[in-house]
Amino acid sequence: MSKISKMFGGSSSKSSSSSSKSKHRSRGPPPTPREAIHKLRETEVMLTKKQEYLEGKIEQEIAIAKKHGTRNKRAALQALKRKKRYEQQLTQIDGTLSTIEFQREALENSSMNTEVLKNMGYASKAMQKVHQQVDIDKIDTLMADIQEQQDLAKEINDAISRPFGDEFDEDELMAELAELEMEDSPKSTARLPSAPSSRLPSAPSSRLPSAPSSRLPSAPSSRLPSERSSHRTRKSNS
Repeated sequence: MSKISKMFGGSSSKSSSSSSKSKHRSRGPPPTPREAIHKLRETEVMLTKKQEYLEGKIEQEIAIAKKHGTRNKRAALQALKRKKRYEQQLTQIDGTLSTIEFQREALENSSMNTEVLKNMGYASKAMQKVHQQVDIDKIDTLMADIQEQQDLAKEINDAISRPFGDEFDEDELMAELAELEMEDSPKSTARLPSAPSSRLPSAPSSRLPSAPSSRLPSAPSSRLPSERSSHRTRKSNS
């Protein structure tokens, strides 16, 4: 009996080990975030189609209940019961869709953050590689050499631009120039011609002839001498 039990026990242990191995093999590697997001989107589409189907069935059951009404209460009640079950399924699908949407959005955000951190890590490594090739002591030496060359170039420019010959005092030159101007000032005034002293002739004093009068001569009297004498005698007689 012990041999038989050992044989069955051994076979059972072997089957259990083989089944565990097959389970480990069937699991495989975990899906990538992109694959998981794709699966969630497919599930959302499937549940949305299920919602549309249930909404159509609810409308059909409502139409059946209205059709039978009080004439066939049993059929109307069965239609209303089916409508209630469809509504319950529709409510469950609404909750499942909300959960899937939340999970998908969280997975998308996590995937984006992971990608951002990955790119930032690449940039950090590239920066470290660049800085490894740079020696700070060499930078200080290089900057000191550049400053020295700039100072040398400035000295060369100053030496080239410096005028040749004797240097004179500018104040003495200005004083000498002022003396020369003072000496030349009376000579220049003497050389100028004087203004003429003769006066211009005076205007003539004789008056111009007056213009002729514009008035016309008066008209002669229209009375005759005889008429005048007769007029006088009449006055004397009266």
